Amino acid sequence: MAAFNFHFVVCLLLAVSLSSNIDSAWAARHLLQSSQPTQPTLPTIPPFPKAALPPLPAMPNLPTATLPPLPSTPLPTRPTNPSLPKPTLPPLPTSMPAIPNVALPPLPASSLPMMPSIPTIPTTMPSFPSLSPPPSN
Repeated sequence: MAAFNFHFVVCLLLAVSLSSNIDSAWAARHLLQSSQPTQPTLPTIPPFPKAALPPLPAMPNLPTATLPPLPSTPLPTRPTNPSLPKPTLPPLPTSMPAIPNVALPPLPASSLPMMPSIPTIPTTMPSFPSLSPPPSN
């Protein structure tokens, strides 16, 4: 009984909150559709005088730097790595070994629980004699 009272109170609060939202939405729409107040005219702002900037000075000519010439002696060469003997690998086998067959023992029949059978769903609608139409005369 207490669960019914709780559900009833929750449904009642939900209905009241939804109906108040509808009323507030209607009031907001009514306010939006009413005549709009005229916007006040704002005073015009006078234009500011433009400040005249002095011209930028010209770029001075900078002296060009003279670089000494690169040395003409050739760079030393790196020593070569000594050649090492390459290891030889054994040849790969041409045939693969056979994998032994492993047979598992069968599971005992009593280890699994029996599954209940699924009932069939009726496809016809049952007829009730009290709800049948009256005979025609």
